[in-house]
Amino acid sequence: MSKHRVVIIGGGFAGLAVAKGLRRADVEITLVDRSNHHLFQPLLYQVAMGGLNPAEIASPIRNVMRSQKNVVCWMGEVTAIDTQARTVQLDNGHQSLPYDTLVLAAGGRTSYFGHNDWEAVAPGLKTISDALEIRQRVLTALEGAERTPDTHEREKLMTMVVIGGGPTGVEMAGGLAELTRSVLRWDFRKIQPHQARVILLEGGPRLLPNMPEDLAAYTSKRLTKMGVEVLLGERVLNLEAGKVTTDKRVIEADNIVWAAGVGGNPLAQLLHKETDRAGRLLVEPDCRVKDLDNVYCLGDMASYCHPHTNGGKPLPGVAPVAMQQGQRTAKNILAQLQGKPTRPFEYFDKGTMATIGRTSAVAISGPLKFTGLLAWFAWLFIHVAYLVDLQNQILVITRWVWAYFTWKWNARLITRIPSLPPCQNVDPRPAAATPEVPAQKESADPAPVATDAAPAADS
Repeated sequence: MSKHRVVIIGGGFAGLAVAKGLRRADVEITLVDRSNHHLFQPLLYQVAMGGLNPAEIASPIRNVMRSQKNVVCWMGEVTAIDTQARTVQLDNGHQSLPYDTLVLAAGGRTSYFGHNDWEAVAPGLKTISDALEIRQRVLTALEGAERTPDTHEREKLMTMVVIGGGPTGVEMAGGLAELTRSVLRWDFRKIQPHQARVILLEGGPRLLPNMPEDLAAYTSKRLTKMGVEVLLGERVLNLEAGKVTTDKRVIEADNIVWAAGVGGNPLAQLLHKETDRAGRLLVEPDCRVKDLDNVYCLGDMASYCHPHTNGGKPLPGVAPVAMQQGQRTAKNILAQLQGKPTRPFEYFDKGTMATIGRTSAVAISGPLKFTGLLAWFAWLFIHVAYLVDLQNQILVITRWVWAYFTWKWNARLITRIPSLPPCQNVDPRPAAATPEVPAQKESADPAPVATDAAPAADS
């Protein structure tokens, strides 16, 4: 008899946890992901700010799984799921992958709340490409500000708006403040980078809505001290190139970053099952999709809201949730293979944290609250521990130590040269000197004067 076939869609924390939980099981695992690497998203903002290289927060999935012999890794795009035939179609039907148990753990997508056209103006921060695009835009804008003689244009190029006051928005705003006020302070001659305007927009009454109010107040005060303009209670009405329109003002800014929302993965629509307003699949207490006994959904793809855990509130989209769901799902799959009942998932909340800037962070764990240096050290330790590759752990620690003492973030490279408008009416050849022509006497029909000047180029 053939072995039980488990197909895992997504190589994030949830998908890897399921695969590792089935390490000793007599099953065949196929791990499918759109990319070839596992990404540690909480540190993406440091790639965007030039503090870390992409490879330092990402690891090839094949390398992570190389010692687990019952795992086959595929790079591909899931384009169809047939729950009756138990098959997954890859790359628009180019390949069909059969399964006995399917695990959906492909993560979430940036949500623009119905304004998908805003994505071109304000990139989110979910992938390495997003981080590199933000880094490209920020550094290119500063280069342009160094060259332009127009004061108004310079101010626009040096204005940066972060939309969303959650952990990602707070970390991004703090990172921009440190980049402009400290890292780049001595690198320019015509502009003063520390005069760049960094604005954090939040539609609600305070930052970090999932944290206690006193920690949110501390975060706002700390960001303000760093030079960030914190604007609360302002709802974004429209975004266009170089302009943010809120219900209170219009802000001209060359750089806009979106950190306001995370939605479900479009992959969830392939099942034609019930989702929440954000597009996340509703799942049963044991993480299975309703009416599908052999399909699990985990992490940011799932809407998990049950009264037995987390006070009945929806689970946050953080790495610990995904990892714990993956571990429970692996145990439930083994229980099904043994003919035993599955068990509901119970989330153990180890705490929540967000870094604000150098030596400053906020954290909460149960009744305990931490701010400042202690919270910052806790943030450093936990984020390094969650990196799945030992080499990356060493590289990140080394780079952080170097940056702490030198204020040098050497990963701030502009890798895509901006396209320039074509020059008009310019002859690339050097202009030839026109010889002097002796003055001639006036006549009724003067002869034309010959010169060596080249004719004007056609435009």
